[in-house]
Amino acid sequence: MRLRHIEVFHAVMQAGTISGAAQMLHISQPAVTKVLQHCELQLGLPLFERIRGKLYPRPEAHRLFEQTEKLTRELAGIRRLAASLKQQSVETVRLLATPSLAFSVLPPALSAWRTQFPHTQCELAAMPAAASVDALRLSEVDLALSLHDPRHPGIVAEPLAEGPLQVLARAGTWPASQREQPITVLQLPPDLIGLPAGDPLGERVAEAFEAAGRAAVFRTVVQTYRLARALVEAGGGVALVDPFSAALPASSALQSRPLEPALPVRLYVLSASHAPLSHAARSLVERVRALAQQALAPAPR
Repeated sequence: MRLRHIEVFHAVMQAGTISGAAQMLHISQPAVTKVLQHCELQLGLPLFERIRGKLYPRPEAHRLFEQTEKLTRELAGIRRLAASLKQQSVETVRLLATPSLAFSVLPPALSAWRTQFPHTQCELAAMPAAASVDALRLSEVDLALSLHDPRHPGIVAEPLAEGPLQVLARAGTWPASQREQPITVLQLPPDLIGLPAGDPLGERVAEAFEAAGRAAVFRTVVQTYRLARALVEAGGGVALVDPFSAALPASSALQSRPLEPALPVRLYVLSASHAPLSHAARSLVERVRALAQQALAPAPR
């Protein structure tokens, strides 16, 4: 089968009709019919039953569709890669960040970076960490901010800052004398906001609870630290969050304490091993590093 055959066959299977496939591909119905007939001729077998002007896929068509579905996704990735390569002719920094970092460390760092690079275009997106690897490998973004090292052979993970997991609560929950003192797992209140078990840091939290002899039961489970912080601000309980979400942006309505035993959380910048960062991108990384480290520095007494 030729690539055009696969494209037309896949469109017919998705649309269910010749006219629908023609609309998807922006070509005429006779053109779809001609390519499909040529495809069946080359295969030496019919892929569809034609009954009263309607197409009914044969078993062979369903088996073939399973494989063309995979190829179609790969072709879509190639098209995105080609488009991103074309855009690189303009000086652009494309950044992906997890939602918690996109709303904590990134805004002030980007604001400071913009004074140095006022004319450089910057494209930002907030997505889960799992999306970073594919986006970097396909050159859809130049760098990504994450709290997890994907340990992928094609990805360079550079640590920028590190701090302990924080217990975040509304102001007034603890006296000022306990502000910087760690709080143990056994001292945590029952109205906890936690992370799902599948989250890498969530698994470490569950292990800490187990070691302390306490079941890791959370009344509220959230997918992002950003949402956990918003719930705490609204009086929804006490949350376990990364140190950057706890510190930025600063809020007099919140207070935090490190968890004991300490669970270190590291901020990484991820990049593709085959694509070194540009000067503008590297400068943005250094802004993020400086601001993250500053946010974690002990408050002056």
